[in-house]
Amino acid sequence: MSARGGGNGVVDGGRHRRLLRQVTERAQRRGFPGWAGLVCDVAVTELAVDAAAITLRTSARAQELAAASGQCARRLEEIQYTVGVGPGVEAFDMGSPVLMADLAEAHQRWPGFEDAAVADGVSAVFAFPLLGGAVQVGVLDLYRRRPGELSADQLADAAVLADLATTALLTDAAPHATAGRTWDDLPGHYDDVNVATGVLAAELQISVENAFLRLRAHAFSTGQAVLDVAHAVLSHQFDVDAFQD
Repeated sequence: MSARGGGNGVVDGGRHRRLLRQVTERAQRRGFPGWAGLVCDVAVTELAVDAAAITLRTSARAQELAAASGQCARRLEEIQYTVGVGPGVEAFDMGSPVLMADLAEAHQRWPGFEDAAVADGVSAVFAFPLLGGAVQVGVLDLYRRRPGELSADQLADAAVLADLATTALLTDAAPHATAGRTWDDLPGHYDDVNVATGVLAAELQISVENAFLRLRAHAFSTGQAVLDVAHAVLSHQFDVDAFQD
């Protein structure tokens, strides 16, 4: 991964070099699991948060979990996808950071997400949109168990890490970055959701957007992940009538 910025604006050169060095040193020590995963590791350590995730987003239906620091981050990213709201969704939609220092004060800003995050012991969430030039490509989400704001230094570091996360996504997307890995090995692969949505749309003779909303609603009402419901649809474990109004 080169030292060039990913498009999130002007960043502190010294800070950028320091954090990039942290990422590359981890790559040398641990082998190469992918740049996005290394950026998540550095975010957890340098920002004193408990979990981090980098997610590719292009629309409400198009999402790929590029990397996560652990199960908590993976689960909360999946919940955001399932309920359609959350700090990452909002940061992507607004094109600006979302900083929630205390989820107890969110007052149902993100119905469905807040309760799940609190149940996982998360008290504060911070989301940063990832910009590739003028195009938003995803989100860096940070989760912390104790409430409180990020310090000025931590915010500056987070801005740099968002820049590095953008570069990581573009670098990991290069053919050499996934050599030896199959598509199914990639974390959080949601292509099956798109296929299942198309199947429902065709079977029910409704729009793709409507089909996706029904898929998501079924997942939420039954306490399942959207991806699991999609797999069930594709393996014919569901009668499509279950998705009728």
